[in-house]
Order: sequence, then C-alpha cells, then structure tokens
Amino acid sequence: MKRLLYFFICFGLLIFWSSCRNDFEFTPSTGSLEFERDTVYLDTVFNNIGSSTYSLKVYNRSDDDIAIPVIQLERGTASFYRMNVDGGTGDQGMPQEGKFFENVELLANDSLFIFIETTIDFSTQPTLDTEFLYTDRILFDTGSNEQDVDLVTLVRDAVFIYPDFQGNSTTFENLNFDVDGDGIVDETSLSGRFLNTNELTFTNEKPYVIYGYAATPEGETLTIEAGARLHFHTDSGLLITNNSTLNINGSTSTDPELLENEVIIEGDRLEPFFEDVPGQWGTIYLFNGSTNNTINYATIKNATIGILVEGNDDAPNDKLTITNSQIYNTSSFGILGRTTSITGENVVINNSGQSSFAGTVGGKYNFTHCTISNYWNTSFRQFPALLLNDFAQVDETTIATNPLTEANFNNCIIYGNDNPEFILDQQGDDFSFKFTNCLLRFNNNNLEGTTNYVFSESNFYESNIFNEDPDFEAPFDNLMRIGEDSGANGIGSTLFSMQVPFDLLGTSRAVTPDAGAYESVVLDD
Repeated sequence: MKRLLYFFICFGLLIFWSSCRNDFEFTPSTGSLEFERDTVYLDTVFNNIGSSTYSLKVYNRSDDDIAIPVIQLERGTASFYRMNVDGGTGDQGMPQEGKFFENVELLANDSLFIFIETTIDFSTQPTLDTEFLYTDRILFDTGSNEQDVDLVTLVRDAVFIYPDFQGNSTTFENLNFDVDGDGIVDETSLSGRFLNTNELTFTNEKPYVIYGYAATPEGETLTIEAGARLHFHTDSGLLITNNSTLNINGSTSTDPELLENEVIIEGDRLEPFFEDVPGQWGTIYLFNGSTNNTINYATIKNATIGILVEGNDDAPNDKLTITNSQIYNTSSFGILGRTTSITGENVVINNSGQSSFAGTVGGKYNFTHCTISNYWNTSFRQFPALLLNDFAQVDETTIATNPLTEANFNNCIIYGNDNPEFILDQQGDDFSFKFTNCLLRFNNNNLEGTTNYVFSESNFYESNIFNEDPDFEAPFDNLMRIGEDSGANGIGSTLFSMQVPFDLLGTSRAVTPDAGAYESVVLDD
C-alpha cells in the first residue's frame, strides 16, 4: 500500500513539474547572426571534378532560441554549390536538396556548421572563359533581416582524357599490350586507353586532366610542349609502350616560382592541403621497348613512382635522358630503373618513400651535376637516397643477375637525413661504378674494410667529400639550393662542368664549380 501511495505522489509531482515547465520557444531571426568569415574561398577546381568540403560556422550570440526562416543559395537550384546544414541536406530527392533549408533552429549562445562543396559543369556554361571565378552567396532569412556570406571558387577548364567503357557498363576498359617487348600482347589490370592521333601533342593552352593510364600507340611519339600542365587522378599515369617515345620539351622560365615554361606534372587536387601529399597518382612508365625518351625542364611531384624505366640497357641511345628537372614527394621511388640505361644532368630528386634513385637489376647510369637526396621520415623508409644493385629475386631461393656495366656519378650530391645514403648491392661478377667529385653521405670516412662494400681507388678518388653539410635551403620543403657554407662548394671538376655549363636556374658554373644541380647562393636566414 505504501509503495502504491509513493508511486502516486511521485507521479503527481511529475505532472505538476511538467505543467510548470515552458517548452522551447524559437523566435524568428532578427538579422543578428554572426559568421566565422564573410567569404568562403573554395580552392581551384577543374570542370566536373568535385572540390573538397569547406566549413562555415554560424553563431547565435543572443540569449534567445531562434529559428532562421530560410538558408539558401542565391542562385537557387541552378547553383553549382551544395550545402549541408548541421548534418542535413534539406529536401532529399528534390531539386532544392542542398540548396534550400527552412526554419533552421539555433539555440541561444550556440552555433551551427554549414559544409559547402562544389562541382562545376562547363557544358551548361558555354560562354564562360577558360579560367574564371564562379561565385554565389549563402542567404540567411531572405526577408527584411537578410544576411549573407559570399562563396568564391576559381574554376579552370581542361582537356580531359578518360578511359573507355566496356560496352554499356560503368566499368573502365583495361589496357592490353606488349608490356615486356617480346611481341606478345599481355593482359593487364590497368584501366585506361590509347591516345588518339590528335592527342599525341600536349600543348600549354589548357591543363590536361587524365583518368586512368594514357598510353601511346606502338610506334608513336607523345610530345609535351613547354608550359604544359598535366594533372593525374588517383591510379593514373602515362604509359610509353613498345617502339614509342616520350618527349617532354620544357624550357627555361623567367619566374622561378611560376615556372611558366616548365612542364609540371602532378595530381588533380589543387587545394593547398594536397600541394605536397605523396602518392596521389601512379607513374610515368617507360616500357621495355620504348626508345629515345627525353625529359627537359619538368617538375614531377606527388606520384607513387615519378618515372619507372624498364629494359633496353644495351640500346645504342640511352633509354631515358633527363635534364634540368625536379622530382619530389614520391611515395615509393623518384626514379626506378630496371635493367635499363639513363643519363641525367641538372636533376634534383628529393623526398621519396623508398629511394630517390634506384638503378636495379644492372644497367647503365650516368649522372652529372645532380642532387639525389632524401629527407623522408627515416622511420618509414627502408632504403637510402641512392640504391644500385645487379639482381632480381626470382623466388625464395633463386636470384638472377645482370651486369651493372656503368654507374657514374660526377659532380653530384648524394645526401639525406639518414646515414649511409647510398647502397651498392652486388651479387654478380660485373658491377662497375664510380663517384667523382661528389659530396656523399656515408658512415665510414675510411671506406676501406667495411663489411658491406669493397671500395678501391677506381671507384672513389680523394676528390670526393664525405659527410659535410650540404647546407640545403630547406630540404624538407624541397628547396634544394645550397648556401655559402655548403660542403659541395668548389669541389666539382671543370671537366664535367664544361659538359653542363649552367645550373638548374641558368647560373653559369664558375672555374671551380660546385657539386650538385645548383651553384651556391647567399641564403636568407
């Protein structure tokens, strides 16, 4: 009986308390909202490629719970922007979804988030210029108390290269071709397509955005003109196939920051956050059988492997000649050569998840006035800046060797934030290498008698300098000029500077040239 009486007393108190409680009452907004910013700048996007998501915080500083009658985009359903207001998208499935919101409640002294994205379709805007600002406004209230926040996006038109589809499906077609140059077509898992004849010259008129792998037809040449910009989507790249050629024909620029005449190759995300993110796209793959490939004045960055060069180590002309170029922020290798031949002059490679340059399974490599460095986190990379070997692991018990006929590094810097920064891994009988007038990082100044290497005077001369600070400008940020206090200053041989008389910035090399791709300068503190 007491329990029942207790229950009724508690129940009565609950009803009494509820009758005394005022429900939340939301009064209309009076135009007193405050905003985190008055303009939201969405970074540059390409035609039909979605942007990142940007946020705007809206504050109710008053002591009243308010309801914002309307939050909408000024352009309405025609806007290329879309919004999410505190987790909601508005009327789902309707044209105004993401564009129009009614009676948005906001408690006293509280805030809400608006998330904004855009995807812009040039086909509906045929009169727009090839590079322009697309703008809109977020309107709050839209009555007599209207407030607004501007939205601004720089949009660039581009040449798009997409893979073909398989029939009427949504699956991209895979590329099948002679991968190893043996005359037999191989099946691959790479999605992409062969370039058409009218696509074999990339100009500087518009940037190129490539989905999947763009492959050269057999026997054709892909020419990339000075000032061209290439942007690769995830899992994309270039394939230079059997008997075909890649010629990247950049030239010197007057502005060292804009690099207006350099060919720049990177991912298709242009937001600042992605500027130095490695592994955004695949690689430039020079297949076994491709010939006479040349790269001049190119910046290649944020790939998985910057350039993968395979086969033809005995070709009469080098498989790849790369000059006056930079390769940065690759999640694996800057340049990976396999049984091939490469010549490099005035090349800078830095910040690679494994090695910046790897000449593997033998081959022929000649580098003059190059900076091969690596300042990647040493906790996550297994190899030094430079790796040379003459073998491939066939299975758990078998290796196959191939001669390293040449590996010459002249007036070069080979350095990084680990020690040593080069490995010479010999398994066969023919392993020829030589370092001349180089600044090298290796943990034994004497070199003779080390357990992993056998060095002789034919490989190293007294003209090499070991373990002296190269005094790079900012190596973690890929600024690789050297300062007045660099250990590379004046150690170069004029024999090789006559071969490469100007550095990467066009500075003449002095009577006593510096090692590396840059002549020393006075660096700001």
